[in-house]
Amino acid sequence: MEAEASPPLGSPPCCLWFRRPGIYEDENGRTWVTVALRISPSHRAWGRGSPGSTMPRSPSHLLVFGLPPKWELYPGRRYQATDSRLWEIVDHGQINSMGQLILKRLPSGSR
Repeated sequence: MEAEASPPLGSPPCCLWFRRPGIYEDENGRTWVTVALRISPSHRAWGRGSPGSTMPRSPSHLLVFGLPPKWELYPGRRYQATDSRLWEIVDHGQINSMGQLILKRLPSGSR
């Protein structure tokens, strides 16, 4: 059985800024919590918009996953990180009133 994409949530955030380990904030002040789904072969990360408080992960946890301090929306349903790597938007929707954004890091050299 194939997993279905979550219901649409409008446009994805234009920018996501690092606030503390595991926590990002978008241009509308929404909080996004990062969670690693897979480290290899293609590193994936995802976040959920959360109005409530969260338990941040340790700084070493952030470094293990190699998440950038900022992502900017890039043409073609992608984000470009501060290190110029591209991350594909796999899914952007809503689950139980929480926004969800699933990103997949693209191989180096992808444009």
